[in-house]
Amino acid sequence: MAEATGMGLGHAVALLGAAVVAVPLFKRFGLGAVLGYLAAGLAIGPFGAGLIEDAESVLHVAELGVVMFLFLIGLEMRPARLWSLRKEIFGLGALQVAVCATLLTGAAMLFGLPWFAAVIAGSGFALSSTAIVMQLLEERNENNEADGQRVVSILLFEDLAIVPLLALVAVLAGLYGTTIANPQPIWMTVAFAVAAVAGVYAIGKWALNPAFRILARYGGREVMTAGALLVVLGAAWAMDLGGLSMAMGAFLAGVLLSESTFRHQLEADIEPFRGILLGLFFLSVGMSLDLGVVVDDWPVVLGGVAAFMGAKMAGVYAVARIRAGHGEALKRAALMGEGGEFGFVLYAAALAAGLFDARTAAIAGAVVIVSMALTPLRMLVADRLKPEETVSLDGIDKARDLRGRVLVIGFGRFAQVVSQPLLARDVDVSIIDHDVEMIQAAGKFGFKVYYGDGSRLDVLHASGAAEAETILVCVDKAETADRIVELVKAEFPLTKLFVRAYDRGHSIRLIEAGVEYHIRETFESALKFGEQVLIDLGFNALDTAETIEDVRRRDAERLALQVSGGITAGRGLMRGNAVTPTPEPYVKPRREGQALNEEAADLLEDEDIHAPERV
Repeated sequence: MAEATGMGLGHAVALLGAAVVAVPLFKRFGLGAVLGYLAAGLAIGPFGAGLIEDAESVLHVAELGVVMFLFLIGLEMRPARLWSLRKEIFGLGALQVAVCATLLTGAAMLFGLPWFAAVIAGSGFALSSTAIVMQLLEERNENNEADGQRVVSILLFEDLAIVPLLALVAVLAGLYGTTIANPQPIWMTVAFAVAAVAGVYAIGKWALNPAFRILARYGGREVMTAGALLVVLGAAWAMDLGGLSMAMGAFLAGVLLSESTFRHQLEADIEPFRGILLGLFFLSVGMSLDLGVVVDDWPVVLGGVAAFMGAKMAGVYAVARIRAGHGEALKRAALMGEGGEFGFVLYAAALAAGLFDARTAAIAGAVVIVSMALTPLRMLVADRLKPEETVSLDGIDKARDLRGRVLVIGFGRFAQVVSQPLLARDVDVSIIDHDVEMIQAAGKFGFKVYYGDGSRLDVLHASGAAEAETILVCVDKAETADRIVELVKAEFPLTKLFVRAYDRGHSIRLIEAGVEYHIRETFESALKFGEQVLIDLGFNALDTAETIEDVRRRDAERLALQVSGGITAGRGLMRGNAVTPTPEPYVKPRREGQALNEEAADLLEDEDIHAPERV
């Protein structure tokens, strides 16, 4: 097989080595994994060091990474959720493609292309890179946010748009290009596409769950993995036969299986293949950049990149501003300002049909690849230019001139419980938080919560921190709590601090900061949980209470040791369920060790009593 494709073990080592070196390096400097893969592919490809000559064969295999990526996205997208996005898919998506294609066609005509070639060049660039956009959304943890979902919806429409665009190439070829022998009628193309979608839908809805139940019952783990790959590749193949994108087929299969009991198993089986193949896809795109074309026609390539990216970003921004603010529109324009994988498909079809000559196709492909490589850089610029989000405070009061005896900072589930005993004794409590939705929800339950960021000194002054007897720091994030503690200790040293701790490391920092009281957010609830388990197992209440108190005491002793000796100190006080060997000296002493005083003797005796039995 290596002989047939020109790929061998050395090529695989080169691909993996380039990725392992480039990606961490680029991420270290904040440029992202995608740009690292593209640069690595360019370095080892046929137009770089030449370690791999057959970039096209790598690209064909690597496209499966995009397919599997879309399958996993589909698994997270329930049918009801997908239906709720129908307006964004067919409304927002169609509008963006139409606007961008029009602007890009005009830009292509300015470069001297005839109108029919300009339409193909502009329409191809109007379709964004699904792989790059989704990868960046995932890296930024924005794929499940509202603006991220709108981007996904537009990408789904772009996947569908490839069918009419390929049909358009066939029509224009008959009028202005090379006549195609026995061209397929448009109605047949549409019929094949509909049949492919219907077939994938029918199999996914009625056949997949029974099939996976059989595999789970009679097959092994490797058979389940093979079944998962069969579903993904089979759906992609069916869509490819119907003239649609393979990614669309995989996405549809994922949606149909999103409510299956095997969803998590499928996700676990596909994820390793997805990561490797998607990285391979970006590598192959980098290898496909023809540096000879860039060098020979660099004014045209650079001018095309500037003109096409500028026109597309303007179109994306204009469409986004219809329903979104400046910040989201700017981010979407930067994210979707590149051409995509479908551009290669469309340009290849135009070249075969005689609508493009070889030079035009090479320049158009180079423009797409360079624009893809610039996507992470555009995002960096957009992040810097993005304005600070303004919060609508309609019906919400800002923290100002508060005078409560107790100031509560952060009003999540922890603080809501903490406030109950204080309010039961009519303690004067002031509450601030910076989550507008939470403040509005708390108001419906009878709480008056003021808007304010407790990690800012001016907000603390406005919230009455100087006059408060006690400040309760109940925020979710440990670093935010540390910042508040630092400010209060420096500016209001007489005010008592009660702080919600995240974990043991946070507890140690709070002790070192000198707070009056802290508690790990899950500690007491976990002890109560364990107490009820012991009672349910038949232990009497007195023994159970003594056991829980012993656990609490040992934990306090361990924490005290950790404050002075580091996080690993006091491990002997924590009970484990595995036997650990006791370290022994290489040379045993001639005499047994003796305690220096009575206090040390008592401590050694106590450790012997509580030491676990060794098997």
